[in-house]
Amino acid sequence: MNVDFTTIEYLKHGNKKQKIAYLDLKKHTVLDKLLPFNPILTGTIPIDIDIPNSDLDIICECKNHDTFPLFLKQQFSGYQDFKVYQTIQNTIPSTIATFKTDQFLYEIFGQAIPSKQQNAYRHMLIENEILKQKGHQFKKDIISLKLKGFKTEPAFAKLLGLKGNPYLALLALEDKYLKN
Repeated sequence: MNVDFTTIEYLKHGNKKQKIAYLDLKKHTVLDKLLPFNPILTGTIPIDIDIPNSDLDIICECKNHDTFPLFLKQQFSGYQDFKVYQTIQNTIPSTIATFKTDQFLYEIFGQAIPSKQQNAYRHMLIENEILKQKGHQFKKDIISLKLKGFKTEPAFAKLLGLKGNPYLALLALEDKYLKN
């Protein structure tokens, strides 16, 4: 079954943490507030390879890095440990906000790229397909590496024997795993 990751409806029928994530996202209306920016939940929780300290990553299409931080501050500054900052990621200007609810640490990530074309979304789709094809033991091995401190993409690269930059190496698998 293919999951539509552009909505969070699949979380309602997922594991315990996914169900809690769904309720938290709804309770705090995070995605509703971000709707003008085409938000998509990405990361490890949607594909069930999260570890206890995994956060909720939400990517957004942010066309204006002057107004987006102000919007994020207006919407989320009342939450615990709120901060917003700008950086360059892969040569692309990016705005990032983080905050906590009672249940999760959130990271909102904005770039002037359509959400479905951002690397976080593309990585997640590739990783999800690899997990489906490689099976349960591979998934357990990924989680084990993450518990040892590996980031997600380097864990996949290690188990797949990929060389070089793990983020780019995973993207290079897009045709193999996602193009039918």
